[in-house]
Amino acid sequence: MDAVILYPAIDLKQGQVVRLKQGDMDQATVYGADPAAVARGFQDSGFEWVHVVDLDGAFAGATVNLQAVEGVLDSVSIPVQLGGGIREMAAVEGWLGRGVSRIILGTAAVRDPDFVKAAAKAFPGKIAVGIDAKGGYVAVQGWAEVSELTSLELAKRFEDAGIAAIIYTDIGRDGLLKGLDFDGTRALAEAVSIPVIASGGLASIEDVKTLLKPENRAIAGAITGRALYDGRLDQVEAVALTRGAKV
Repeated sequence: MDAVILYPAIDLKQGQVVRLKQGDMDQATVYGADPAAVARGFQDSGFEWVHVVDLDGAFAGATVNLQAVEGVLDSVSIPVQLGGGIREMAAVEGWLGRGVSRIILGTAAVRDPDFVKAAAKAFPGKIAVGIDAKGGYVAVQGWAEVSELTSLELAKRFEDAGIAAIIYTDIGRDGLLKGLDFDGTRALAEAVSIPVIASGGLASIEDVKTLLKPENRAIAGAITGRALYDGRLDQVEAVALTRGAKV
């Protein structure tokens, strides 16, 4: 496996860059009105990917922040992965055609697994599954509803589907700077053959160092948001650490 990848997150609400607490749209902190500029800043710091989520789209079930996402795509040359409200093949095709490198399917993975498998077959290496866990069970519809599926059950559903990655988020930690759920993420990563990316709660450079420890070698990377925006995580130092470490 290549070097562990750290994904800086750009979460979009009404065209602005925000961070939520535990997925609550009413607890949004605004960090900027120019997502494209934020993305350029991440690229300039040496990040290899940008992780973008259309929060409004996740609730609406269709893309809402179209202009903001296109602005990000136009502003950087590094790959962009996009999630939030993408639940039809036409939307997958459209975004890949606009230059998105990887599509993240979350609610669709629970409600329409055949669509996710078809998308993965049609676009090899371009489809990721977002697994957002609340109390051990998968949440959907912008985390507003909790399903009866466990994270592992959902991951196993796509074991042989050609999924590029699983993005595993501990909702209880997201946006709270409590630290990543290394135990839960590692257990999932060791149980499936699909690369697993940790998300939710990354708090400091210490989390990045823990991610790179031998016992976490099964984890392919991590997403970071609030720690970057609050200045708790030095971008250049974090990138240097992850680029220099092999799993």
